[in-house]
Amino acid sequence: MGGANAHYEGIKAFSETDFNADLEAIDVPTLVLHGDDDQIVPIADAGILSAKIIKGATLKVYPGYPHGMCTLHADEINADLLAFIKA
Repeated sequence: MGGANAHYEGIKAFSETDFNADLEAIDVPTLVLHGDDDQIVPIADAGILSAKIIKGATLKVYPGYPHGMCTLHADEINADLLAFIKA
């Protein structure tokens, strides 16, 4: 929760900032998680592109999962994170 201006400024900042150089610099094993029903940050504009830019990244797509998938589906997400870390 937060004020309307804080939300606006946050959305403005992340939607206008080019993170490509930061993603290209990542050189550790990386797991990109994304729900394919994210109406806030569409998978085609974020998860898929991020996984292509990060060298050797693993992309895990969750069919039907929304933007809030880490809260709504915490048990599955946490299990996948732990499995990635242990691998």
